[in-house]
Parts: sequence; structure tokens; C-alpha cells
Amino acid sequence: MRISINAFLSPEQNAPFAIAAMVATMFFIAYAQLFGSVFILLFYLVWLPLLAMDPRAVIGDPRPLYWIFAFSIFACLSFLWSAVPGLSLRGGLQYLSTIVCALVAARVVPVKAMILGMSLGASLVLLYSLIFGHFSYDPLDGVYSFIGAFGSKNQLGMFAALGVFASFSLVFILRVQMMWRILALMSGVFGAFSLHTAQSATSTITIAATITVTVAAVFLKRFSPLHRTVLFLSIVPAAAVGLLIALSTGLFSAILGVFGKDATLTGRTYLWQRGIEIAHEQPIFGLGFQGFWVQGFSQPEVLWQQFYIASRAGFHFHNTYIEAAVELGYIGLILLSAVILGLLAGYLRRLLSSGARNEDVVLFGLVILFIGRSFFEVDFLNQYTIGSFLIYYCAGALTKPVAGTVGNASVRFYPQFAGSEGFHVPRRGGHG
Repeated sequence: MRISINAFLSPEQNAPFAIAAMVATMFFIAYAQLFGSVFILLFYLVWLPLLAMDPRAVIGDPRPLYWIFAFSIFACLSFLWSAVPGLSLRGGLQYLSTIVCALVAARVVPVKAMILGMSLGASLVLLYSLIFGHFSYDPLDGVYSFIGAFGSKNQLGMFAALGVFASFSLVFILRVQMMWRILALMSGVFGAFSLHTAQSATSTITIAATITVTVAAVFLKRFSPLHRTVLFLSIVPAAAVGLLIALSTGLFSAILGVFGKDATLTGRTYLWQRGIEIAHEQPIFGLGFQGFWVQGFSQPEVLWQQFYIASRAGFHFHNTYIEAAVELGYIGLILLSAVILGLLAGYLRRLLSSGARNEDVVLFGLVILFIGRSFFEVDFLNQYTIGSFLIYYCAGALTKPVAGTVGNASVRFYPQFAGSEGFHVPRRGGHG
């Protein structure tokens, strides 16, 4: 029995593989720390063989990818000045390989299939945590929280938030068939239940903000490009003023109080202060990629003790930009900011153009979710994390030609999963 290569590489025909690959990726990445290297190997086996099948079609034109790879390459080079060069080089290469897998996925997995896989994958991850998970006492909060099969309630909350966002996208934006819509609703309810059980303030607040922004993007899409721009330039300053008013009137503190948090965000403000002070010690190049949280080093040992981290592992500064500054200095921070700003500018440009698609709205919402979390968590600064995979999937999707504008390549309509809409994808040979 021969299986066509299109069953894996062609967005027109690879829906079963694409969905299954995303489900597997969600589960393998979620529990890689629990099951070890076997899950990491399985993650690689999902994506890297696709490069061997048709490298030119999968890679496409590599020139637009320079802004995506700059940060990870700098992370690899940081072994030259790191106090733990072996750790920095290995971590950098693993991070780079995670990005490669995400870019392969961006090339071969359509957005609709990715979101379907994300919805089902999040449900599988949460189900496993519900069956085999446990509660953990947080000495800083002074309460017991359900952390599932993870080491932190915030990790459980992130997968729950992804399940909620995927469900919202499938039902209200991508308009999938009724069968998929029912499954998505079930996944969303399960995600909301898990989010409530985890009591993760970060995940709950950011998913609420993300859905609000995504709804606004859908609203903007109803207008002409000129009117979208005018409305966007009006809404953003108004939203900023509203946020400042909320902060000054104590509304934000009241919201935190619902989750049992105080103004210090359970010690995070002190952690941020220490991170900034440590970053100033090696401001240009930093201490080396993943070169700070190392057992035996005095500064992390003090912080582990202060925050009751008995395992002396799996901790960070709870801020992506401070973490990047500590490890890779101002240069690394600038390169990481280039990725974030590139994503924001790229998707805003698409949303404000006449060719804006519902898929662009969904990926923009996913970017907003992780950027919102980046001020309180470190989701896409490490290898084998779902945040790194999805944020670079979104980056890779930006480098793909928009359907209908790929030179002379013909474009067809494929109604997979669709209610009123379907995939618009170029034929094979239209990549890059």
C-alpha cells in the first residue's frame, strides 16, 4: 500500500495528518518533562521527517526568515561567554530545533487544522491531568491549588486557556462544520472548568483580554481598509486610557483580589526587581542562554530558597523580557523584541488590508494571548514548550504567501471542515 506524499505535505489533502500531528505535539510537549526524552524524540518524529520528503516545498524561500532565527542563533552563540557553555549551547540548539519544527508545521498545517488539533490536544492534556493530577500547596498564596500533572498551576492554566481560545475560534470565527463545532464546544467547556480549577489569575485574565481583542478584530474586519485604520487608531488610544483609569481607580487590584493576589502579584514584583538588578551586572551579552538558573550558583539558590522552590528547578523571573535580559543582555532583548514586534506589525498589516482572512484574526489572537502572558510568564523562551512552538508557528505563517497572491500559482477552494468557508491554499509548487 502506497501513501501519497500529499497526505503529509499538501494542505489540500493532509487534514487527518495535520490534526493528529497537532494533537500529538500538544501532548508530547505538555508532558515532556514528565516522561523524559522519549516524548522529545516523538515530537521530532512528527515534524522533522517532513523535511526529508520534499525539502524545497517545506522550507520554501529561507530569506524572509532572518528575523525569526536571529534570536535563537544568538542564544546558541552565547556559549562563548556563558559560565556553563555546554548547557547554553545544548539549550540553544534545542530551542533552534523547536523553532524549525514550528516553521515546518506553519508550512504544511493550515490554520483551521492547527486550531482543531490544538482544541483536541488541549482536551487530551487536560484529561490526563484530571485523571492523574494532584493538588499542591503554595506557601506564597497560602492555599492548595490543582496543578494537574504539571509542576505549576500556571502551566495547567495555559493549556486550559488554549483550549478555550481554540473552541472560541472554531465556533465563532472559523465556522467549522456542526460536528467539529460540538466537539469544540465540549473542549471549551472542559478548558473553562480546568481554568477555574487551576485558579490561575494570569491565564484567566489574559484569555479574557485575548477574546475581547479578537472580537474587536472581527468587528474591524467588517469595514473597508480605510475605515479599519481609522477605527484602529481610535480604539487603541481609548483602550490605553481605559487601562490607565482602571489601574488608578484600583480596579486591577480588585480583580487580583478575586484570585487571592495582592499588589505584589505574590512576590513577582520583588522577583522582577531582582531580575533587573542581575541583568545590569552583564547588560550587553547577559550571562548566557539558560545560564542563570543553575544549581550551585549563589543568586538562583537564594531566590529558590526565598520562593520555596524545593526542587531548585523549573523557576524563572515570571517575565519574558527580564528573563531574556538576564540571559542574553540588551542584544538578546532587542532580538526577541524584533520577533514580537514583527508578529504584531505583520498581523496588524494583514488585518487592516483588504485581503484580511478569518485565519489571520485567529493567529493575531494567539499572538496577543502569548504577548499578554509574556509580562507575567516565560512561555516562548525555552525549548520544547507549546508557547515556543505556537508563537513561531504564527511567525512562520507570516512568511507564507497569502492565498491568491502567489505569483502565477493557481488557487483553489477546499471545503474541509468548513461551514460557510474553506481553506484557500496554493497548489503544490506555489510555496515560497
